[in-house]
Amino acid sequence: MTDLEAFVNQDGRDAAIRDVRRQIDKAGVEYMYFQFVSVTGRIMGKGVPSAHWERIAASGFQLVYGSTANLFTDRKGNYIGYGPEARELVGMPEPDTFCVLPWDTRTARVFCTLFRGREEEVDGGAYLTSDARGNLKRIHTAFEEATGYHMRIGCEPEMMWLKVDSSGKPTVEGMTKPYCYHIDQFSELQPLIHKVMEYGKAMGLDMIQGDHEDAPGQLELNFMFDRAELTADRLTTYRQICRQVGREMGAFACFMPKPFMGVSANGCHHNFSLWRGEDNLFMPEGDDPQMPGIVGLHAAGGVLEHMRALTAITAPTVNSYRRFWDMGFWAPVFADWGFQNRTTALRVSAPGRFEYRSVDSAVNPYLSFAALLAAMRDGLDRKLDPGEPEERNIYDAIAGGKQVTKIPFSLGEALEALDRDEVVKSALPGDMYRVFMHYKRDEWERFLSTVTEWDIETYLDILP
Repeated sequence: MTDLEAFVNQDGRDAAIRDVRRQIDKAGVEYMYFQFVSVTGRIMGKGVPSAHWERIAASGFQLVYGSTANLFTDRKGNYIGYGPEARELVGMPEPDTFCVLPWDTRTARVFCTLFRGREEEVDGGAYLTSDARGNLKRIHTAFEEATGYHMRIGCEPEMMWLKVDSSGKPTVEGMTKPYCYHIDQFSELQPLIHKVMEYGKAMGLDMIQGDHEDAPGQLELNFMFDRAELTADRLTTYRQICRQVGREMGAFACFMPKPFMGVSANGCHHNFSLWRGEDNLFMPEGDDPQMPGIVGLHAAGGVLEHMRALTAITAPTVNSYRRFWDMGFWAPVFADWGFQNRTTALRVSAPGRFEYRSVDSAVNPYLSFAALLAAMRDGLDRKLDPGEPEERNIYDAIAGGKQVTKIPFSLGEALEALDRDEVVKSALPGDMYRVFMHYKRDEWERFLSTVTEWDIETYLDILP
């Protein structure tokens, strides 16, 4: 039996499909988005009238393989990942992800798992390994089977609400002043916040807190942590909600990591822990109320060991590295850890969890969560020691003679580190590594081959 056949024949699937039909009829849904997530985190897929739900649920939809790379061409004109001669994938909906869109109740969405075409001579009907979302689910399952642990994770999705001009195009101007934690600035964005909260609650996000951050229009709204695959879906949903709210309210929801210099960038800190059943294995075991248990320390050792390669995934754009170069805004650039120490890339943000800080708003959570699982598994297998927690400002510690590894300071450097790290590469199995590297190396080469405004201003009148 192929992976596709096993997926279709899961116990309870037929009943779940019938239940979705009841929800469609009750809500008056007329149209459905059958969606998946590309290598860069974009939401892709097809729209289908709801009358065809049962047909798509049984046989799936077809789409070109290159859609997993946004159907994007590289600087030489070649399609990234897959050429036009490639076969078509099969997308199979997951009934338990069905959700009516609260801003248009005639429309619903459902996430899909991707497979290779049934008729392919090699691995026909197998899981498609350039499916970021499907890979995370399989990698997490394998991690749990090997260790007995599962990862729970929460994220801090910072983004900026920008003004739009008279034609509706976004401007590089925030809707509020850059005053961190100011309730008055928060209040200016309250109409947007109310709408995001309304839609989030309707789509299953347990919204728990928020604040105005210290860049123009910068907002962070948090939802409850959960298993890795659920949090990744919810972050994807949250982004979709914010973009819709912007359309409705004349604002632009910007997830670019660093649109402004001289103020903080958009981060997306990952707060993670490992659990056995309902027991958090990162909780302190000894007399120190902060020190994680041995499982947490070994997991942290793995993350620190592989942090240079992880950076290619968690800071995935050319623009991401503007965050690290704009010193003084708490962007962590050293592979070290501590208690509540924001100058290190990894910190104990509360007893029982680590916060991974070298990650920004452009991250694809399905890739980053899978990469963290791979790094932690290596730390557990090898019993890696993260060393003593650093309580000093890391810059003071270095001035005092401490040797600390720096994370990469450009996308190109990060991609080189990833290419040398077999552990982190294992989180990008099969086609995924090839597609990811094709996309990101092309992005880096496009940047290097572009004449920027800085070039013109600096060199146009260079001689005589």
